[in-house]
Amino acid sequence: MPRRPALKLSRGSERSSSRGGRPSRSAAVRTRGSTRTNARGAPRAAVVHVAMKHALRKGALRDCSQRCVYCATHLDQRTATLDHVVPLARGGAHDPGNLVVACAPCNRLKSDLLPFEFFARHPWAGANFIRYARNVTRAIKRGARRAVSLAFASESLAA
Repeated sequence: MPRRPALKLSRGSERSSSRGGRPSRSAAVRTRGSTRTNARGAPRAAVVHVAMKHALRKGALRDCSQRCVYCATHLDQRTATLDHVVPLARGGAHDPGNLVVACAPCNRLKSDLLPFEFFARHPWAGANFIRYARNVTRAIKRGARRAVSLAFASESLAA
């Protein structure tokens, strides 16, 4: 059985691609059907347009004061990466209340950890998260405050 292509084209670009032309970036769509499931049996994420992802990154960058929410370094459109606070692999959604911008090293450091797990390991990241992540849901921010205070309290008891 042949493999599916990595990118699917919207209707307007199918005609140009049949003539040998290359589809535009805005016409490219990730193939993630909501009816299919991943290897673990969980439903896959919804289809996300490249243009929509660009707009989400731009909005998240504005909401986070153009800073990485974990290490507070200054970011621009090229260096910013979108980070799902509650990862898609752990049941998070692809909506603005779950998206923040992070630098690439911090995004790799967080990987697919839940916010509580990540902030318990790295309380400095949680302190910056509370300061710079303005558009996340209240529940996520409340959990970040708890994790940071518990991590700092356990550090003071250990010393």
